[in-house]
Amino acid sequence: MHPNDEVKSESTSNPGPIRSAEPPSDNRRTGAHRSPARRNPLRRSTARTPTASPSRIRTVLTSTPLRLTLVTGVTCCLGFVAFTESRAATTPTRPLHAALVDTTALADRAAIAEKQAASRAERAPLPPTPTPTTPTPSAVAKSKAPTKPPTRKPTKPAKPKPVAGLDQAQMDNAATIVKVGTKLGIPRQGLIVAIATAMQESNLYNLANPALPESLDYPNQGTGYDYDSVGLFQQRTSSGWGAVADLMKPAYAAQAFFEALLQIPGWQQMSVSGAAQAVQVSAFPDAYAQHEDRATTIVGALV
Repeated sequence: MHPNDEVKSESTSNPGPIRSAEPPSDNRRTGAHRSPARRNPLRRSTARTPTASPSRIRTVLTSTPLRLTLVTGVTCCLGFVAFTESRAATTPTRPLHAALVDTTALADRAAIAEKQAASRAERAPLPPTPTPTTPTPSAVAKSKAPTKPPTRKPTKPAKPKPVAGLDQAQMDNAATIVKVGTKLGIPRQGLIVAIATAMQESNLYNLANPALPESLDYPNQGTGYDYDSVGLFQQRTSSGWGAVADLMKPAYAAQAFFEALLQIPGWQQMSVSGAAQAVQVSAFPDAYAQHEDRATTIVGALV
């Protein structure tokens, strides 16, 4: 028997539904066998969302991926809770009175440290006291001895500037004569007499004499030939003026002349020529007068 025949027999055997007097609804017009695509799109669908059945829920819950996800989430939550509680337990909060107690403890420790340092300083050995030494007499004498001023090299006196037509050697000899006379306290007139005498006798040069070969061994500024006369004043050893070595020294020869002048009574009232002749006893007594003016100029430049 064909399935279609069975369906027909069932449809013919069952009586049709009783029609009502109400107008037909839209469901009636459309028909249950029609395609849903032909329904009016403007009409709101009255179909309800299908709900999950208990068997489906059990299937989802018993799946392996979901179980792993749930286990991982629960483990993370438990670990976070445990970490938070342990952190809170290891970091206790310090109240204000605890901070004050710590400050007081620090101050007490500082005081104790200062006391310990003071006690160490008291126990430290004192440095040895230096023993005073008694200075020796020599040390006392040295301390009281006056300090010597630094030695200075003697500076050479400046040479006098030549005047009255003299050269430097003649001017130096004239300066020696004036210096010796000033030390002996000879007045100005006696200085002029001495300069005029030396100008006449040697022209103010320290002369040696070949008649006395010894005189040539001493510093000299030329030679003369008047018997045995030597030096600035041409003084003779044979007349008792002195040794050759002494007469060749300008300072000694000048001193010998001034000492002889002082032995002449009233020489201060004599003329320059008369005083010179009284000392020298020359064969030309008036020759000294010609040098008086120049001698006065030379003494004026040196005194």
